[in-house]
Amino acid sequence: MDETSEEIRVPARLENLYPLLNFVTSCAKRCGAGRERLTEIELALEEILVNIFNYAYPDRRGDVAIRCGCAAGRLLVEIADDGVPFDILTRAEPDRDAAIEQRSIGGLGIFFVRQLVQEISYRREGGKNILTLAIAPAPQSP
Repeated sequence: MDETSEEIRVPARLENLYPLLNFVTSCAKRCGAGRERLTEIELALEEILVNIFNYAYPDRRGDVAIRCGCAAGRLLVEIADDGVPFDILTRAEPDRDAAIEQRSIGGLGIFFVRQLVQEISYRREGGKNILTLAIAPAPQSP
């Protein structure tokens, strides 16, 4: 990200969900996202953040940091935590055709995020999970 990006860092707790979503929404608006797309961005971010709040720090407290900015006509969002290593990209796609009682728990949220975000990358660097999302400001056509 460039020097025009902004960052917020807060304790990774559910009570900080809306301040984080508002931060990203504000950035997305500056990148040209309309109301429908803002809702999709918020849903994707909520899925990622709630997972961090619930699973990144099983035995201690920690922070989550978000940097966002606009580049090449897209919203770039970088989410970092120093919790348990977790690469969202290694999760298998859920079997959406299986009967509900035969499906394994989890995975649908990650599938949902993948549908709403154009590019996702993950790296573990300096003891941190760093998830980078590149998001088009307009909804994608089916």
